Order: sequence, then structure tokens, then C-alpha cells
Amino acid sequence: MTVFQMFGWTVLVLVILFVVVALLRSVRQVSQGTTQIIERLGRYRRTLEPGLHLLVPFIDRVRATVDMREQVVPFPPQSVITSDNLVVSIDTVIYFQVTQPAAAVYEIANYIQAIEQLTVTTLRNIIGTMDLEQTLTSRDQINGRLSGVLDEATGRWGIKVNRVELKAIDPPPSVQGSMEQQMRAERDRRAAILTAEGTKQSQILTAEGEKQAAILRAEGTAQAAILTAEGEAKAILQVFDAVHRGDADPKLLAYQYLQMMPKIAASPSNKMWFLPAELSGALGVLAKAFGGEAGPDVESRPAGSSPLKAEDLESTLTDPREAVAEARRESAAATADATSAGVQSGVPFDPAVEAGQRPGSPPVAPQAPHVPTTAPIPPTMPTMPPAMPPTQYPPAPPQP
Repeated sequence: MTVFQMFGWTVLVLVILFVVVALLRSVRQVSQGTTQIIERLGRYRRTLEPGLHLLVPFIDRVRATVDMREQVVPFPPQSVITSDNLVVSIDTVIYFQVTQPAAAVYEIANYIQAIEQLTVTTLRNIIGTMDLEQTLTSRDQINGRLSGVLDEATGRWGIKVNRVELKAIDPPPSVQGSMEQQMRAERDRRAAILTAEGTKQSQILTAEGEKQAAILRAEGTAQAAILTAEGEAKAILQVFDAVHRGDADPKLLAYQYLQMMPKIAASPSNKMWFLPAELSGALGVLAKAFGGEAGPDVESRPAGSSPLKAEDLESTLTDPREAVAEARRESAAATADATSAGVQSGVPFDPAVEAGQRPGSPPVAPQAPHVPTTAPIPPTMPTMPPAMPPTQYPPAPPQP
């Protein structure tokens, strides 16, 4: 192979290599989410959007590739002094997005570093006008002011600051201890107040329940006393009627009187006993009775008759079944009222609750007819001692 042939092959290879390199440099593929800044002979030419593009080889070149997605950049903690001269450490996070790639490349050398420094200075200016308590409780206000200042400053750089967040605000350790003690004291105070309120409401409900229970017990006791009095009155009337229907004449009464006197003296608590002044009169009546003389003053009445009328012996007592039913209704009403008061624990005292103290209209106690408690005594009959109630009269002995 001659020299000319070798030279020819070398030139051909170089030409082919030049064409291949030129083709590779003239074709540019841009990925989605990014853009490329193209310069021609050192000057800005155009911005390539995502896709396939052709360039002039060896004249156009790619200056920079700019990420158009939203970026999140955390900044290291910064020491900031508050208005009350306390040093706090604040961590920030910036969310921004490049909107003008050419401005982000040619208007600022390093826009991330510029945003960081601008954030630090702005944060110090804002925190310097607040005390520690305002700083800890005004995160949204600080974020809003930071976002506004950064967005205004970075607009000419082709950058849009979407959001600024404070990750942490750390006061000095000594201040943290004081804050913990303050919060603990505040919680203790609230707990004491809640406990006192609960005790107060519990005592009010307990007093109200005791009041209602006392009223119900008093009503029950009153009704029981009325029923007992009605029963005793009815028993007295029955004994009185039985004595008169048995024709208890002065002879039997005088004899029973003499038999009762030894029983009075037989009580172990009696050390002495006195004879009544009318004992001689009683003995005289007894003698006349055994002698067959009834005396001019003794009331004559047919045997087996009674001075009481039929209406005097009519029952004025409430039917036991009706009394039990009424008591059950009142008990159920009182239970429901107490349960309602327990469920509504914590509600202020309501005077309307007292309506539960009288679930139904109280029954009107019937008036017992006025009857004499002792049988009429003839002038010749000795007076009975007060200690002997009418219910102690023995039944009349059977007639021969």
C-alpha cells in the first residue's frame, strides 16, 4: 500500500468520525421534568423543553440542566435571639420550584445557597420582634411572613417559594425545665379545680337525695301513724260495742275492778300501792249487786243492745291492697327520680327536681268519728282508774 493510499484511508476515517461526532452533538434528548439552557457562541440562545431537539454542532452547547420539579430543602438549625434575650434553635424546611430556568441560571450563581441565607436573615428579623411565648405559639404567623418575604425576593430569580415550615423550635435547657414545671403546676391546678367541682356536685346531689328521702320517709311515717290511729280507734269502737252488746252490768264491772287491783300490786316495780278512796263505794255496789239490787241510777238497757249506731262501726280504713299498690307506685316514682338525678350528675341544681318528691297527690287521711273513750258510768258505779284503758275490758261471761 502506497503512502497516498494510506493518507486517503486516514482522511476517510477522520471524516467518518467527524460526521458521527457531529451527529451525536447535534441531537439532544431532554427528560421529562427538566429543561436545558442552550448557548450559541457563549450567548443564551434558547431553553429546551422535554423531548428530542437538534442543535448546531460545535456552535450550540448545553449550559445547564435545570430541574423543574418542586424541591424540598431542609436547612440546619439556626440560633435566633428573641425579644426577651433568649436564644432558641430553629430548624426550617423550604418548598420551592423553578419557574424560569434562564433566570435561575443567569440571575443568581447558586439559588439554593441564596435561599438559605435569605431564610436565616428573615427568620432572625421576625423572631427578634417576638418573645419566647409568642415564638412557640405563632408558628403559622412566622411561616406566613417567611413565605411572603422569600417569595418576593426570589421572584426575580425565577423561583417560586411555595411553603416554609418550622420543623422545631428548641429553647435553652434551663427554659425547658421551667416550662415543664409551669405546665405541671397548671395541670395540677386544673386537676384540683375539677376535683373540687366534682366534690361540690356530688355533695349537692347527695344532699338533694337525702332531702327527698327524708320527705318520703316523713310522708310514710305520717301515713303509717294515721293508719295506726284509725286502727286503734276502730279497735276501741269494736271493744266498746262488744262490751255493751254483752250486757256488762255494774255487777260484772265491779267484780272485774276488784280482780284487777291485786294485779296492779303484783308488779315487781311497785314497792307500795294505794287503795282508791272510792273503794268503799265499790264494795257497797258489789254488796248491792249480790243482794239483787241494781240501784236507782243504773241505766236500764235491753240485754245485748249497744249505744253505738251502725254507721259508727263502718270501716274507715283504706283497703290493704290499695295501700300496698299506692306504696309501690310512690316507691317506683322515687326510684325513677333518684336514678334521673344520678344520671344528670354534674348538672346545676334545678328546683324542678323537687317535683319528684311528690310523685302523686298524697291521700287525704279520713277523719275518725269522735266517740267517747269510756263507757258511761252510773253514779253508783266506782270510777275506773286512768291506768286501765278501755281495751282491757274482759269479755262478758256467758249467760246461764
